[in-house]
Amino acid sequence: MFRWRGGIPASELKKFQIHQFPGWPCAPEDHRPMKVIGINGSPRPAGNTSKMLSTVFETLQAEGIETELIQVGGTDIKGCRSCYACVKTKNSECSTRNDGFNEIFAKMLAADGMILASPTYFADITPELKALIDRSGFVSRVNGGLFRHKAGAAVISLRRGGAIHAYDSINHLFGISQMFTVGSTYWNLGFGGREGDEVMNDAEALDNMRDLGKSMAFLLKKLNAS
Repeated sequence: MFRWRGGIPASELKKFQIHQFPGWPCAPEDHRPMKVIGINGSPRPAGNTSKMLSTVFETLQAEGIETELIQVGGTDIKGCRSCYACVKTKNSECSTRNDGFNEIFAKMLAADGMILASPTYFADITPELKALIDRSGFVSRVNGGLFRHKAGAAVISLRRGGAIHAYDSINHLFGISQMFTVGSTYWNLGFGGREGDEVMNDAEALDNMRDLGKSMAFLLKKLNAS
């Protein structure tokens, strides 16, 4: 079974190597488990947003898919400086360094799927997650569409309102990046509060997260079928 490599199906990569570069060996069969990363945009590492991601992860792990939680909220990640250095270098990196972006971006590229999650800040996502979206989306696009055909899902926690706009902010990245957006039985939202654990009382949200995990696993297995 040939797996996806850098946004290109390995089966297509195999044909490309055979016809364009006959001397190149074909990519060996890759039996590594599929992997989904969850990126927590909340500055609270163990708050409502993290608990929603953990619920999705439990289902994914039961389906044999590896998971990794990445904390971006509360970090010093910077926004895009519009320097266009990535357009010139095309090295799949951002020229702004030492703020953790390139390390997270490398994990986004290596993953089969990604779940971007945020609490609701004035009807939108946190500035840290927005910075990651702006920079990762642009670096991906100028390097030939590195996110193409990966699976993506948005998860939002909220106290009262504004979540749909925040949900859309994440999904815009998937749409412009030629990714497959994964939904569930309802919008991927959960009602929480200031204490950080109230979402565990939102039974519908937790069921939705479990279904999201099943849907993500279903899609990845179809994409990676032999």
